Amino acid sequence: MIDLKEIKNKIFKKENFYFLLIILFTFSLDRYSKIEIIKKFSDTSFYLNDFLNFDLVWNTGIGFGLLSDNNQFFYNLITFFIGIVVICLLYIAIKSNKYEKIIFSLIIGGALGNFYDRLYFKAVPDFIDLHYERFHWFTFNVADIFITIGLITYILSGLLKNNK
Repeated sequence: MIDLKEIKNKIFKKENFYFLLIILFTFSLDRYSKIEIIKKFSDTSFYLNDFLNFDLVWNTGIGFGLLSDNNQFFYNLITFFIGIVVICLLYIAIKSNKYEKIIFSLIIGGALGNFYDRLYFKAVPDFIDLHYERFHWFTFNVADIFITIGLITYILSGLLKNNK
């Protein structure tokens, strides 16, 4: 039988409040960066240096433009799947230790930023263009940075645990 009191106690622990703040900070930083880029660079690119440009691109796919498609059903299916993944990550984060909660908070904050854009704009604004001469990395945004940092940290921590 599900013990609702135990679930409530796990969710409303003081430490979870701090991780909620990390999620909100990550989400807010992502939102702020996208709002500023959309206001300032919606019709132009901005050259910063030989390695970095700001160039607004609307991504209807998942990370790094993968699975981009103009099919509305496919887009809605991906968006629904992303929403389920975010809910699962929240559940996993609540049950995790403090270190993993920090990692999951970064991932969740970034995922919520991109999920919000998918619902509001029907696409995710990507704008960070890393390049060297003719080689360009996928265009990405601040949310993608937090998601990537979280995933890499989670993978490395798992590898280090297995090596001990």
